[in-house]
Amino acid sequence: MDLIFFDLDGTLLNKQSSLSTYTRDTLNLLTEKRIAHTIATGRTMQSAQRVIGSQLFNLPHIYSNGVAVWDPKDNGLTLSNLLDNEEIDIIVDSATSLGLAPFINTVATSNASHSHVVFYGPTHHKIEEDLIANYFVRQKISLKPYKSLPANHQVTNISMIGARETIQKVNDHIAQFDNLVAYSGQALEGEQFSWIDIHHKLANKGSAVEELKSMLGATNVICFGDSYNDLSMFELADEAYAPSNAKDEIKRAATDIIGHHDDDGVAQFLRDRFSL
Repeated sequence: MDLIFFDLDGTLLNKQSSLSTYTRDTLNLLTEKRIAHTIATGRTMQSAQRVIGSQLFNLPHIYSNGVAVWDPKDNGLTLSNLLDNEEIDIIVDSATSLGLAPFINTVATSNASHSHVVFYGPTHHKIEEDLIANYFVRQKISLKPYKSLPANHQVTNISMIGARETIQKVNDHIAQFDNLVAYSGQALEGEQFSWIDIHHKLANKGSAVEELKSMLGATNVICFGDSYNDLSMFELADEAYAPSNAKDEIKRAATDIIGHHDDDGVAQFLRDRFSL
């Protein structure tokens, strides 16, 4: 049984952070041929579901780099390797000491419902204010001040955005802690800005992929990804493919290099690979 995992940004999504019509049609062909496939993304559940929209992925989805696994069949959400209070304090202190606003992603679960709230610190820069106004508010994401973070919180990850040099300082600081891992990259707002996303180190896509492989009885795992947070699933995949826009380290770890993410590289490969 083939089991396919797709990273979203830089891989399945185009430069507009959306699924092209060609890619949607290709995914529908996979479903018609009963070829098992799902997503494994660093995005939070609420962020990923907004860009996926009506596209059906019937198998469990991997969110927040493996922290959250959601089953669309019963709306069940499994959380693992959440950040604890000490880890949260380390990350928030790092942000505030450098004049950055931390964006703390939380999930509250109750029976079959899930509540997603982003708690954030005071903003210091226009890029942070723009993120709130142009992304969080427009996407109707629930925002609350960091001071109101409840004691029984479940924090999946903490993100920041700012000048590239400042984000690098956060990255260097977080690297000192064995229990934390940070992923960063260029922000859409320009090459002078970067984003960073910090998780518990045990949270990774590979662990979640391995669990789903065992649960579904898959014999051939196929992964698509473009960045460092995809390495963990590339390491255990039977086949791993990187689009031509991928980081060099990802390309070296890949079985092969495929087309650019903004040219439907994944979809074109799938149509050839599975004669769709």
